[in-house]
Parts: sequence; C-alpha cells; structure tokens
Amino acid sequence: MTLLSVSNAGVDFGATRLFDGITFTVAAGDRWGIVGRNGLGKTTLFKLITGAMQPTRGQVSRQPGLRVSLLEQYRDFGGARTVWEAAAGQFSDLLALEKSLAEQASALGESSSEAALEKYGHDLERFEREGGYTFAPRVDAVLHGLGFDPVEARTRPLERLSGGERGRVGLARQLVSPADVLLLDEPTNHLDLETTDWLEQYLRETDKTIILISHDRAFLAAVVDHVLHVEGGSAAAYTGGYESFIQQREERRLTQQRQFEKQSRIVAAEQDYIARNLAGQNSKQAKGRRKRLERLPRLSAPVGAEGVMALRLESGERGGDQVVVAKDATITVPEPGGERVLIDRFTGRLTRGEVLGLLGPNGAGKSTLLKTLLGERNVASGQLTLGGSIAVAYYRQDLAQVPLDRTLYEVIADLRPTWERRMVQGHLGRFGFSGDEVQRRADSLSGGERARVALAMMMLSRANLLILDEPTNHLDVESIEALEDALEAYDGTVILVSHDRALLRALATKVWVLHNRHLTEFDGSFAEWEAASEERAHAASVSAAEEEQLRRVKERQKTQRREASQPAPPAARGQPAQPAHAARPAGDGRDARRQAREAQKAVEAAEGEVGRLEAQVQALTRALEDPELYTTPAGVLKSAAMGAELERAKRTLDGALERWTAATEAAERAAEAMRRVKA
Repeated sequence: MTLLSVSNAGVDFGATRLFDGITFTVAAGDRWGIVGRNGLGKTTLFKLITGAMQPTRGQVSRQPGLRVSLLEQYRDFGGARTVWEAAAGQFSDLLALEKSLAEQASALGESSSEAALEKYGHDLERFEREGGYTFAPRVDAVLHGLGFDPVEARTRPLERLSGGERGRVGLARQLVSPADVLLLDEPTNHLDLETTDWLEQYLRETDKTIILISHDRAFLAAVVDHVLHVEGGSAAAYTGGYESFIQQREERRLTQQRQFEKQSRIVAAEQDYIARNLAGQNSKQAKGRRKRLERLPRLSAPVGAEGVMALRLESGERGGDQVVVAKDATITVPEPGGERVLIDRFTGRLTRGEVLGLLGPNGAGKSTLLKTLLGERNVASGQLTLGGSIAVAYYRQDLAQVPLDRTLYEVIADLRPTWERRMVQGHLGRFGFSGDEVQRRADSLSGGERARVALAMMMLSRANLLILDEPTNHLDVESIEALEDALEAYDGTVILVSHDRALLRALATKVWVLHNRHLTEFDGSFAEWEAASEERAHAASVSAAEEEQLRRVKERQKTQRREASQPAPPAARGQPAQPAHAARPAGDGRDARRQAREAQKAVEAAEGEVGRLEAQVQALTRALEDPELYTTPAGVLKSAAMGAELERAKRTLDGALERWTAATEAAERAAEAMRRVKA
C-alpha cells in the first residue's frame, strides 16, 4: 500500500534552484535511507513530506490521515518537566485521561450517579482502546534502550539535560509516537555504539515506515531497504540495501559515462562534417545535420567525486616509538562531596603507526581521558604521558578549535602567515570553500562546514599524533569516505573516538574499551573485537528484552489491581446489573477464603521464581558485558558457554513470567469471588 509519493518535485529559493525532478514512492513498511552531500536538500525533502513546505514544481501526495513524525519537530517538549513526560509527550491526552479516571474512581466511591457511571465507563473504554495500559512499558523500554533509567526518568528534570541527552529524549519521543511514518534526521549523532546497535534492532523490528537521513554507513547497511541518493540537483531512487545501492550507483555512473562519451563522439563527428561541408556542394546536408544537432537532447557528464573535499594528512617529525604510556593511571572528576573515579588504575601503551579505537558509552569519560592525555587535566594517581617528540593535532567533538570570530581566510592565514592569498584560497578550495565564501565568518557556518574547516586546519598541522573525537558527526557520506582514505594513507598514529563502525572497521588496529571505570586493552583490530565480543552484544539485547517484558508484566498486574479496586458500571459494559447472589460462587465463604489464600501463595511462589531467574540473567549479563572476558582465546570460549547459559535462563524466565501473570490473574479472580461472597 502506497503511503506517500513524490512526483517530479523541484524546489527553488528565489533564483536559486535547490533540486528538480525528484520522484520516488514509499510503501507501508519501507525503510528508506536518504544520502548525499550536505546542503543539497535532504532536510528540505523532509519538509515536503510533512507538508511544512510545498514544492515549486511537481507534487507530493500523502494517504489521507497519514500520521508523519519528524524528529526536529520535537526538540521543543512543550510543558514537560521530566524526562519521562518529554518522552511520552505524544500520549499527553492519555496521561490526562489516566489522571481523570483516578479522580472519577475516587468520586464514585462516595457518589455513583448514572451520569457519573456512564462517563467513567466511556472514559475507561477509550483509555483501553487507545493503548492506555500498554504505552507506559513502551516508553520505559525505549528510554532504557536509549541509555536512560526509566525509573529515574520519571523524576529527572528535563532542564538539566545536555544537548546530546535532549537529542536522545527527542528520539525516544518519536520512536514511541503513534505515527505511521517516522522521519529520522541523523538519529545516531548522539548515540554510542551499544545504543546504535539497539536502535538498529528496534527499527528492523518495528512495523512503522522509516525514512532516515544518515551518514552512518554501517547503520544504513543494517536498516534500510531503499536508498534515495541526492546529487547533481536531483535524486535517484534505488531498491535494495545500502551495499546494493553502492554497487548500483557505480553501475549507473559507468553506464551514464559510456552514454555521454558515445554521444560526445557522435556530436564531434557531426560538428566536423558540418564545418567541412557547410560551404561546399553538400551544404544542404550539412545544414540539415546542424538542425538535427541543435534539437538533440544533450546528456550531462555523470556526477562523480567533484566537490568532495581533498584531504591529505601528513606527519612532519617521525616521533618516538612509544606514543602513549599509561601506568596505573587513575582519572577522577569533581562532584559534590568528593571525587568520582572515571578510570581506575589503567596500564597500557600505544606505539607509533597504530590506529586506536577508543570505545565506551556516552558519559563514561572518553573525552576526559583525551583531555588528561593532552595535559588539560591532571591524573589523580599513576602515569599517563605522551612519548618523546610527539606533536598532537586534536579534532574536538564540539569543534571548539575553530575560532568563531574569524573569517575562513583569516583562520588559515593565521596558521600559514607566509602564504600568498592564492595559496590560502586554494587550500580552502580543497574543502569546498571558493570565491567569496572564504570571507565568511566561522560563526555563520553549519556544523558540516565547520567540520571541514577543522579538518583543513588539521591538515596544516603536520602532527604525528591525530586525536579525533567523533569526527564524523557533521560530515556527509562522501566526506567521511574522503577522511577514511586520508587516515588510511597517513603514516602517523591515530586515536579515534567514534560511533561510526564502518570507519572503525576500516581503520582501527587496536581497541581500548571503557566500561565501569575499567579501561580494557584489546590487542587486535575493531573487526576482530566485534567478532570476539559477539556475546557481549547478545547479553545486552537479552537484558533489554527481559527488562521490557518484566515491565509489561508489572504494568499488566498494576492494571488488574486497579480494575479490581474500581467499580465496573453496568451501563458502561452494556449489560444489565446482576444481583449479588447471582454472581456468588459455589461453596461458602470459607471455600472462597481458602481459594484466595492458595492463589496468593501461588503468586508469591511465582514471583520468587521470577526474582531468582532475573538475578541469574543479570549476573550472566554483567559477566558477559565485561570487556576483559574477550581479551584471551580462553575468555572468548567461556563467553560462548555463558551465552548459551544466558539463552537457557532467558527461556526459563519467559516461562516463569507467564506463570506469574497467570497466577496473578487467578488470584484476582479468587479475590473478586471472595468479595462477592461477602456482598
């Protein structure tokens, strides 16, 4: 079923044409990835899809009643005060209705008029129909997957979040929304590797239609089944995943190049014939050919690598073999009441020519480690030093190295005061800034443009140690590929903090993993680390799934207790009232009390079994999440056995949860029967 279609859409801003002739169709359940260089109109396409902007030409058709959710729309969280309220924002009506139902139930205990009973029954039926009993566990599960504690989120003030955390709350709000189509604009920008893995799995399993803009190639390869490539003032649609798109794109460009070259040869031959015969005896034929040539639609040369930044990284002085040395290094940060340990007694080293992948969850201390290494902070104890003759270039995640009060020309001229004007302009031209653009102030640049300036500055450093903290956050796919090629050819040492798994797989020859204040050194490539620590990802997914299921069970039990304690008005159920004796169960009150006691004991036994199995799953998960386990072949073998044990425990816990639910339902029925006997 087609949800929306874009037909020959074009957008102009005044006399400037942004794009033209874009056509694609999105069916229910499709997962589209939109890729292309920054500034070509990807975000504008989102505005066309939502209806916030109308195309200058062509049309955008949406299925009537289609609900579309755009992440950027929800950075303003309205009147939400807590993280949980912000994430559940699109269910604000249900939250208000739930509060109203509680107030009505309390009022019905004192007065139960027909009108009040009817309103309560109507509101209760609406609350259940619109998912009132299921949205809370869904919000909890998404918040947990995106790195928040769902319990803490109910009281954590929204105003205290960082920019990255607000971005994750906005993403959570969107993922739990009841929309039919989710528009995700760079959803992985503020996510670490583990959270990105969770998001991939969530998007693969959801039945919603997805359209996403992303520069994360591994993420695109894992999620999308269609690609829209924006380039050359238009866009081409491809069916298949990201890897299939890469292959199809190259084939398309090759075909276009051959057709262009063939037409160019034909045109050149015709022009030669016309020039030789226009004034001779074949003048009539030459004039006819000239007319045909004028009417011939000309093919354009295929869009290729033109415009991609030309980055080349070179080291000056060779530097020593020992680039970074750590011995029992402890790093702390101040907090109320004392110091908090981020990294505890780490020992390791980085040698010349290695590319280190520094991994760990957001907020664990990766950026603090880098600042400590550069001397911006002191180690609490131990040693963390750079080797001899090491010159460092630091690409900061916040791009603070780019002076905002200077023009681009001044930024480069300050680094190379002896360069002539043409040399400064030529250098900026390698990064996509030409003509009058070199006189723009840096504070007027977009994030992607600032990132290119930062790389232009780094290229001039000739450092033999490059430290890159999330360098791909603001770059498009083509620029990331250019960065990857430059780092691959670089002969110095690199420390790379990134959530871009494609970049890490291509470059990282060594891995440090930060987990629970412990920094583990893995002497192998990132690809080898992924293979060795496969059970670590498995443990995280099992833990998330079980926590979500446990929340659902508890929410269902809470709902049953709520319903049992509230009146069930006959008018709301659409059935006549029954006299109390008609609902009385067989047997006397003693039987009812005995059955209720037995049912409650069954609930307690089932709950105890769930608690025991939950503790077992948590213990296995903690053991499998420890990076130290995967640093030896014996540890990898042990992790495989523990992974199988975790899977068995998971299945047993699933059964126990079902028994707990059934026992709770039976206990509620027994309690209701006892209440009827008393009545």
